[in-house]
Amino acid sequence: MNNFELAVQALQAGEVLAYPTEGVFGVGCDPDNVAAVEKLLALKQRPVEKGLILIAATYEQLLPYIDEKQLTAEQLAHVKASWPGPVTWIMPASSRVSHWVSGQFDTIAVRVTDHPLVQKLCLAYGKPITSTSANLSGQPPCMTTAEVMEQLGDKLVAVLIGETGGRNKPSEIRDAKTLKVIRQG
Repeated sequence: MNNFELAVQALQAGEVLAYPTEGVFGVGCDPDNVAAVEKLLALKQRPVEKGLILIAATYEQLLPYIDEKQLTAEQLAHVKASWPGPVTWIMPASSRVSHWVSGQFDTIAVRVTDHPLVQKLCLAYGKPITSTSANLSGQPPCMTTAEVMEQLGDKLVAVLIGETGGRNKPSEIRDAKTLKVIRQG
């Protein structure tokens, strides 16, 4: 079994894996598997209240998690114009989204990635996965497979080997309702 197949198998088994994104390595799991999300939060030492980003290969993969009815056609056009790419949007969450993913919010942070390996992973898995930077709380985000192994290797079942997209920062975050930038990318 190759590294890619191991990564997909880890998701199917409810495990957490590390993978390269547009800017830094991320760690993720199945957003609908509460036990997997709990493992991810424990690994990151991240409070559930903060919420998690969902990363997907296509906009269609995100639809079950978004309440589009709360957005105007103009707001949706702004969102879709930025994708695929390194822009994460805060959008109204659908009733499917658990508080394990949305945190203390009634919104969900979502991104359609332009990273070919992550697109392939989400297509093979058939749905979005969670995405948060691969690092322990308070540590700098990992930029390479070696850094992931050093910081988190003993806590992960799988690391999808690959290069990041070459950006040196996490993704920009914008609010879909106000179109304001919340975190510079």
